Amino acid sequence: MGNPMRKIAREVLKAYADHWPVYSRLIPVHDIKTWSIKWDMQELLTIAKALRIKTAHPFWQPFATHQAVFLGSQFFLLSDHWFSTPNRIGTAYFHGKPGTGYPEFDQLYKKIQQNHQKIDRIQVSHSEMHEVILETGIAPEKVFRIPIGINLDFFPLKKQETRQKVRSQLKIPEAAVVIGSFQKDGNGHGEGLEPKAIKGPDIFLKTVQRLKNSVPELHILLTGPARGYMKRGLTDLNIPFTHVHLKNYPEISRIYHALDMYMVTSRQEGGPKAILESMASGVPLVTTRVGQAMDLVQHGLNGWMVPVEDVDALAYWAEWVLKNPSTVALTVNQARKTAEQNSYRQLIDKWGLLLNGFVQSTPHN
Repeated sequence: MGNPMRKIAREVLKAYADHWPVYSRLIPVHDIKTWSIKWDMQELLTIAKALRIKTAHPFWQPFATHQAVFLGSQFFLLSDHWFSTPNRIGTAYFHGKPGTGYPEFDQLYKKIQQNHQKIDRIQVSHSEMHEVILETGIAPEKVFRIPIGINLDFFPLKKQETRQKVRSQLKIPEAAVVIGSFQKDGNGHGEGLEPKAIKGPDIFLKTVQRLKNSVPELHILLTGPARGYMKRGLTDLNIPFTHVHLKNYPEISRIYHALDMYMVTSRQEGGPKAILESMASGVPLVTTRVGQAMDLVQHGLNGWMVPVEDVDALAYWAEWVLKNPSTVALTVNQARKTAEQNSYRQLIDKWGLLLNGFVQSTPHN
């Protein structure tokens, strides 16, 4: 009974979608387990609405043909299904340099090399990945550099009273010097005891080990799943930490208000989102030269940026930031301006260029 009814329902839904004019709907696709990509695609829907582009909920993707499907992650392309669909296909491609020791990156890159004629649009978030993608042979006019933006409605500047309130809620001592790390850096979806090397959790631990002697009040604030490797490492170093489990992405904004500094120690990145989130929140940022940090961070002007895996430089600038609050205040103000310049609202025109010709203009009801 169930199977025949399901088949009828699919046929009805497909018949409805078949009445849409060709390529008239933008359909974003995301993994429901990954809230980061989910929120990116929700922002894309908002941008499309501002551009008066018709959209359809991801629910419709299996039933729609000859529409414009945009994949929130390049890793969807590991499935050959997308190269045989009658839909136009666009995708975000934030990170994954081939030849860096990650087989899935090599496999994905080869897929694009072999199928780039079937891909209509690629969004890259930074200049390094832009160059990497062009080397696949894809037509340059299909590739658009658009950073992972930020919704400033979620990220107000921190204030002294909010700092005290959040620390009280999290039971973090007022005198603690708090460094944030808000990302998934363990493999899998479990405890995460095996480190995800690309995220540099080992580099983070080596850096805070250096800081421990010069910053005795050091406290690490973590969010995100699969942080077992980091938590075990901090325990072994006898560095206190707090791990906050969040239910919804916007909740992370208040967690930034408890920080004295945010640190990115990754080896490769597409963003990370924390670059603009910390800038918007008024939290000093020390980062390796990864992802869109290389395009957005100007060392000493709106943040501090060092070479990948340079523990000495990370520790030096982290300590400098923590011990020079008056100078840092000027940098934080400039960082907020950088975040404002890269809000989703400010990126509408860039997205308009990508979507032009990908989705056909039709009278908007």
